[in-house]
Amino acid sequence: MPRRHLRMTGPADTPLRASLCELRTELGLPDDFPAEVLAEAAQAAKNPAVSAHEDATDLPFLTIDPPTSTDLDQAMHLERRRHGYRVHYAIADVAAFVRPGGALDTEAHRRVTTLYFPDGKVPLHPTLLSEGAASLLPGQTRPAALWRIDLDAEGGVVATSVRRALVRSRAKLDYAGVQRQIDTGTAEESLALLRDIGRLREEQEVVRGGISLNVPEQEIVAHDGTYGLEFRAPLPADGWNAQLSLLTGMAAAHLMAETGTGILRTLPVAPDGAVARLRRSADALRIDWPHHVPYAQVVRSLDPRRADHAAFLQECTTLLRGAGYTVFDHGELPTPAVHAAVADLYTHCTAPLRRLVDRYAAELCLAAVAEHDPPEWVLAALPGLPKEMADGTRRANTVERECVDLVEAALLKDRIGEIFDAYVVDVADQEPTTGTVHIDDPAVVARIDGGDTKLPLGERLRVRLTQAAPGSSKVLFAPA
Repeated sequence: MPRRHLRMTGPADTPLRASLCELRTELGLPDDFPAEVLAEAAQAAKNPAVSAHEDATDLPFLTIDPPTSTDLDQAMHLERRRHGYRVHYAIADVAAFVRPGGALDTEAHRRVTTLYFPDGKVPLHPTLLSEGAASLLPGQTRPAALWRIDLDAEGGVVATSVRRALVRSRAKLDYAGVQRQIDTGTAEESLALLRDIGRLREEQEVVRGGISLNVPEQEIVAHDGTYGLEFRAPLPADGWNAQLSLLTGMAAAHLMAETGTGILRTLPVAPDGAVARLRRSADALRIDWPHHVPYAQVVRSLDPRRADHAAFLQECTTLLRGAGYTVFDHGELPTPAVHAAVADLYTHCTAPLRRLVDRYAAELCLAAVAEHDPPEWVLAALPGLPKEMADGTRRANTVERECVDLVEAALLKDRIGEIFDAYVVDVADQEPTTGTVHIDDPAVVARIDGGDTKLPLGERLRVRLTQAAPGSSKVLFAPA
């Protein structure tokens, strides 16, 4: 998962936007799609392959995304059953628009994933599709892979199926609006059930030993004609919605495991040294972590609105490093097969507009339920997907890291020499005089060079800004 999210919620100054544009060029990212890709996308938008799709437009779906999002991968409809719940989860059917081996397909394999910048994105597919004909926009009939997952009264899975269907979203909602409707009791039943099912799935996560990190986002916000950085703690609705995506990813992984062919998202268990290091940071931050209490339980007790807890949550992401994609065939699951943070078999299948592998996972699951072999184009591409996704993930992480560095440097370039209150959230093992500090105001996580002084991991420290220059030098602090 990304270490830090960064997004603009208000206008930023022109120099920052210009620097972000220059960054795209420096990283060699594509500026636009080739003409033949756009032509194929235009044709596909007019004539998607939907002859095999059932009509499910009677289900009143809704989507929950950030307010400005238009590449909508998922839509939901939730029902109460006699002894539990039914989750209808519609995922955009990208395969209805992308012809295997065609120009669109080739370009998607080149890009692998949508790359997000604070002021925009470099999309996986042309926006004519990803924000138009293939997106689950409200009031539009769209092809989808429609999941139906039945849960018992405790939120456990009792039945899973997926089929191709035409769906129609009735409403595009955002997290703040959803939280407000649920809190005030004004949400209709299908939306109100998001809280009930979300909480049950969170309880199931506890039983499994899984963990979801509520890491605060960094937001670029307008301030008196300029901009600043702030942390935004996720809402409960963010977590409930994420639980439905996790539920579907686990259901998909188990379907593939039953048929013996698939691709999993895996994560090894963190080594003891990493956990011990995190425990030292928790001790220094005065976060209560008794030795008999599991790491996951401690994380669930944290409040991301508190500066010390937010700092610790940022460091918790270090235990999630090492995730990858693993293909299996002939019924032999890989080792490890489980995603350590999910604590179950898991795959990516809910974001095909933004991530290449999800299109293939959907096809494998559709074939599994229909009890026929996966398409040849899926089987042919499957062995190469882990490397393609690894390369794409590295590129996305580079974009994220460079964007954060650039924005923080732009924010702080006129404040060199100032002193800030910080937490030391990381110290290099081989060089304990260097590390990372977390500053709450402004919301910055940056490097620190202690010179001849060993840095106190997890403790508060007064630090001085020594350098910050967008495009040339990263933000750097020193002990004050």
